Parts: sequence; C-alpha cells; structure tokens
Amino acid sequence: MDANHQKPGVIRLNANDNVVVALRDLSAGEDIADVGAPLKGSIARGHKIATASIANGANVYRYGQIIGQAKSDIEPGEHVHVHNLGMGQHQQDYAHASEANPLPAITTERTFQGYHRADGRVGTRNYVGILTTVNCSGSVARFIAEAVEKSGLLEEFPNVDGVVPIVHGSGCGMSMRHEGYHTLFRTLSGYAQHPNFAGVLLVGLGCEVMQLADLVGGRAIRPDGELRYMTIQNEGGTRRTIERGLKELRGIFEIANRATRAPAPASELMVGMQCGGSDGYSGITANPALGYASDLVVRHGGTTVLSETSEVYGAEHLLTRRAETVEVGEKLIERIRWWENYTATNGGEMDNNPSPGNKRGGLTTILEKSLGATAKGGTAPLRDVYKFAAPIDKKGFVFMDSPGYDPCSVTGQIASGSNLIVFTTGRGSVSGFMPTPCIKLATNSEMYARMSDDMDLNCGDIISDGVSIETKGEELFEMLLSIASGEKTKSETLGFGGAEFVPWQMGAVM
Repeated sequence: MDANHQKPGVIRLNANDNVVVALRDLSAGEDIADVGAPLKGSIARGHKIATASIANGANVYRYGQIIGQAKSDIEPGEHVHVHNLGMGQHQQDYAHASEANPLPAITTERTFQGYHRADGRVGTRNYVGILTTVNCSGSVARFIAEAVEKSGLLEEFPNVDGVVPIVHGSGCGMSMRHEGYHTLFRTLSGYAQHPNFAGVLLVGLGCEVMQLADLVGGRAIRPDGELRYMTIQNEGGTRRTIERGLKELRGIFEIANRATRAPAPASELMVGMQCGGSDGYSGITANPALGYASDLVVRHGGTTVLSETSEVYGAEHLLTRRAETVEVGEKLIERIRWWENYTATNGGEMDNNPSPGNKRGGLTTILEKSLGATAKGGTAPLRDVYKFAAPIDKKGFVFMDSPGYDPCSVTGQIASGSNLIVFTTGRGSVSGFMPTPCIKLATNSEMYARMSDDMDLNCGDIISDGVSIETKGEELFEMLLSIASGEKTKSETLGFGGAEFVPWQMGAVM
C-alpha cells in the first residue's frame, strides 16, 4: 500500500472498511476528507476513526475484515476504541487449502557467509553453549561462564563468538508423563543441536526429573560429537564442577575455533518471525514489510516461521486458506481448539489481549491485533504446522504453535532451528535471544528516533516518507543476509540474550 496515495492525516486500509487510522495526532474539530465529518474529539496517531454511522451491535471493519462489534451507536468522526468496540461473536470460513498459490522461485542464487555443521544445517553464529537440565544447575552454569570470562580463555579462540549459559526455572517438580515435560525435552534437545552452537556443555544437578541420561539417551545428540555433559552431584559439588567445566569447554573451544564462515545458499536461512509491543501501525508498516521479506526468503528456498497462536486467533482463516493441504489447515485449527480449552481450563480467555501497551498504541480487540500480526507471514502457502520446539523439517512458510509471550515464543522458534529472528515492535522492545541474532523493526518513525540504539530498521518511513512495502521488504531481506554473515544486530551490540531463554511451562508444579 503506497502511503503517497493516501489522504493526509489518515489511511484507509481497505475500500470496505468503516474506520480509518490516524497517521498523526489529530485535534477535535479537524475536518479530514476521508472521514466525512469533523472529528468529535482528539485522536492519537495509530487509533481508529469511524467514517460511517455504525449501529450498536454492527460489525466494525479494518483490513476488509471484522475486528469486532460496536458496543454503542458510533457516528462518523468518532474515536473507535475500547469504550465502544468489543470482541463479540465471530465465526470464520476456513476454506482449507483454497488459496494455496505457490510463489515463483527465484533462480538467481543469493548467499550468506555461514558455519556449515556436520548435520547439514548452517549456523549464523559460532557460539558454545552451557545448557542446563534444571533450575538447580543454573547458577553453576553461570559460574562456569563467568570463570571463562575472568580467565581470558576465549582470547585463545578468536573464531568463537562467546559462551552462552542457557538457564531456566524448570526441569523438576513435574510429571514425566505430562505434555509440559515433553515440551521442555524438545526445547532442550533443540538448543543442544542448534546450528548456532559449535558445541554444548550440558550441566545437571543429578536428581532432577529432566535427567541427563534421558536427554542424551546413548545417542549422538550432535553429529559432530561436540556435546559433553556432567552432573554437580557426581562431580562433588560446585567448585569441582566449575573446574571440570573449564576443562571440558577448552576442548570444545579448540574444535569450535576450527569453524570458519563459508558461502551458504539463502535456502539455509530459517527465520523466526515475532511481533511485540505492537501498535496501530504494526499491521500497516513493519508486519507487511516482514511479510514481503518472508516471501523472498521462501522464493529463495528458505524457511520462515510464524508463531504466537493466541495472536493469530481470529485471523486463522487467512492461514487455513493458504494451507498446502486440507490436513495442514486442520492441524492449525486443532491447535486453535487446544488453546481455547487451555485458556478456559486455566481461567483465561482467548480475547484477553491486546495488552495495555497495545491499546495505548491503538489496537482494540484480538481480532484486530491478529489480522495485523498475520501479515508477517506474507502470501506463501502454509506448508506445515508444528508443536512448540519441534524440529522443523520442511522448507517454506510454516507455523509453530506457541504462546504470544514473546521470549517464550522465540525460545520455541530457536529450539525448532531458527538461525535468525525478526521482531517487529511499535511501542519499543529491548531483548535479544542468544545464540540467534534478533533484528528489530520499528513500526513508526517517532519510536525509531527515540529508541534508535535498540532498533535495526525503521519501517515507519512507509508512512512518513512514502517508501513502498516492497522496497522495505527488499531492504530487510538484504539485512537478513548481512546479519547471517556476521554483522551484529543492535541487541547483540548491547549484550542482550542472557535472560531471554523462557521454555513454555505447562502443567502442575509439584
């Protein structure tokens, strides 16, 4: 959508919409041509304005889709938000696989400089991980990482990007038969095998539910053999475990240091796509620009991963129509039904969203938020649907089930194999996700200017300067190749990534 063709002050996203979105802060009484009446009150940018009379109970449309029902009569020029717009009842026509149109492949091969691993995958970073089975070994993992830093050991190995302790708050007090255990197992296994790790030291306490022996299971969890493991109880306590850990890491560093970057096709990119701190611009600027870049990755033979099931709720029909087969569409709906039961069982609601920050940015209902979030997925056919942290084994555009809580969702995407993360934000987000670099996209130019130290790319110029979504998507694609080749993201420069490993905890804590 070319902002140059929009009337000043507001943007209409679809001819059938009965609201427009403010592109700047508007004052009461302003006469905006595309509204059709003077504004009844002041309207903040990103917020919605009625362009027609909307009766109490009638549908409100944005993107040409229903975003909720009016809770009272709404007149043209009136602010449309939480005070007069609600979720209401909604039903979708899933029309499975009816619009799965393959994208034309791009035959001109693009490459990045990556680390080729023994299992055939390609890493974008060359870290060494210290992975923990349980919260009880988390401090010791950090102690080992700190000992590495204090000793200057890494200075001997210039090709190693660093050592990353992966600690969490789970691993015990759970049933081995529950879905929560299997989810954590997949997550830890996925990190242990991630191509951005040249090797992993696995540290347990010894008596936890998530046993080292079960994770390793007598199998070569990494084809290169660079997974070593120990328990604090068997080593004789904290100090001895730290000493043993340093010895084991030296051996891993020596092997990891031999890895060098070499050309890899763009088909080896796996990009996890996220949005957080969204605003009224997210579905207009950054998310569709990411969607265009997603299509470019797919056309080059790569993989893009959409997630956050609770934040595609209400827009799932747009994905089921693009499902490659009826079975794939039904897999997504099975996850939607699981979530409806999951939230009801735990006293939640699927429309318990948007967040307060989202609402301040102009989003009102989960239907509206989901429609904007789904734009990240571009137009490619949906090839498959995966459970949280399950290994992704198909190229193309796929979906991984996850909560909408960003650190948790990204944790699952990385466990599934994502070697890049792209994160769109309108309110501003500060986070990073080692061992995978995270590229931050700003949805509006004001926030980009305010938080430029944290944002990698401004997509607000789609509105402020008339840059096309296609141009911005191509710019992002080039950035993906550069970051994959070693250029640092803002979050990497700032040192983020030590606190964002958040496995999805489900079930009773006992």
